[in-house]
Amino acid sequence: MVSVLCVGLTTVDVSQRVAEFPVPGQKVQSLGVHLAPGGPAANAARAVAALGHRAVLLTALGGELGEFARSRLDPVEVHSVGTGGPALSMVAVRERDGERTVISRNAVEFDLAGSEVAGVGAADVVDPALVEAADVVLVDGHLGPLALAAARVARRTGVPVVLDAGSWKPVLDDLLPLVDVAACSAAFELSESEVHARGVPLVIRTHGPHPVTWSRGGVTGGQPVPVVEVRDTNGAGDVWHGALAVAVARGMAVDDAVRWANEVAAVRVRHTAWDWVEELERWRDSG
Repeated sequence: MVSVLCVGLTTVDVSQRVAEFPVPGQKVQSLGVHLAPGGPAANAARAVAALGHRAVLLTALGGELGEFARSRLDPVEVHSVGTGGPALSMVAVRERDGERTVISRNAVEFDLAGSEVAGVGAADVVDPALVEAADVVLVDGHLGPLALAAARVARRTGVPVVLDAGSWKPVLDDLLPLVDVAACSAAFELSESEVHARGVPLVIRTHGPHPVTWSRGGVTGGQPVPVVEVRDTNGAGDVWHGALAVAVARGMAVDDAVRWANEVAAVRVRHTAWDWVEELERWRDSG
């Protein structure tokens, strides 16, 4: 068993399955509705736990939505800072192909030096013991000061840092030099060479259903994505990042790590918001 510390965003997702996405002005009946925690860091942590490893989540969970999210995150070990969050996301998933559309607002980038955390700085709300106990730290760039503080502790203590680089965020100017593995989406604004130039040794890029590519030290490679019947793509990238973090913690070779993360993400897309965690546990046990 390895230990993964996931730092970043938790949301509460209202997921509805629809036959077709509505056109402007149209009302449609959903085929089912599901309420559950979501967000890059929380989904990754849930995947880590479903894969049989210790998952620790450092996030922001305030108010009634925060209480709800916390109640549904077990067995993830949750540590919350601040009084805001989580964000609320409305997700529509198309029944015939699992494609999804999301309306959300990212969590407020809390001023961790301000009143929301009782006048303490970000470094003070990141317990170094959480980082030191981890085999890898996964950051999504949300709650930027928190991610930066955790990555700095990780760098001092020799814990590898994996970045879920879905889109550019201002904190990345300072965060990228502390990152060991940057896992970028196809839409991420910087090229592989630009990410390497920021000090990141290993850069991996996902391309939706197309092969995942990687580069390190002038060596490149890629792994195909399994062809499966897709039922729900929401959060699949987050699950992929959680699996990749586990693979990094286990010291897997890059090709093997990417191949395994691809297989885990394939389990996610074959299932829905209702059952993916349980199905991932079953998949783990069957292997």
